[in-house]
Amino acid sequence: MMKIKIIVNVLVFLMAVLQGVYAIYAFFDPVAFSELRGTELFSASDSDWIVIYASRTLFVALVVGFLLFKKQYKLLVWISLFGTVMPITDAWLAYQAGAPSVVVYKHVATVIYLIVTLVALKLVLRSENNA
Repeated sequence: MMKIKIIVNVLVFLMAVLQGVYAIYAFFDPVAFSELRGTELFSASDSDWIVIYASRTLFVALVVGFLLFKKQYKLLVWISLFGTVMPITDAWLAYQAGAPSVVVYKHVATVIYLIVTLVALKLVLRSENNA
């Protein structure tokens, strides 16, 4: 069961890193970031909302990273589940904004990634409870 724990650590670590990279990208180039996410800004002056998004995304990255560091797998299960709200919403917004299909699929892939991570985390918890 050690392999699944390594896989979980990698999945959660990548989750935190990706959120951190998105946050940094959004801070430094809000307009390009909005296009990447599939919800292009009408005006560059609207980029305040992207910076707000970036600060919250950085918060998520730090919390996920900290919980991984502390091996709080039970809390990470819930974060993986509740975290699906964001890419589901992002996919819907991107779809409504007429974003390319690949952008919508990227958000759907994020939902799948979170669910796979959730299942892997539950397997780790189950193995720890049986040990």
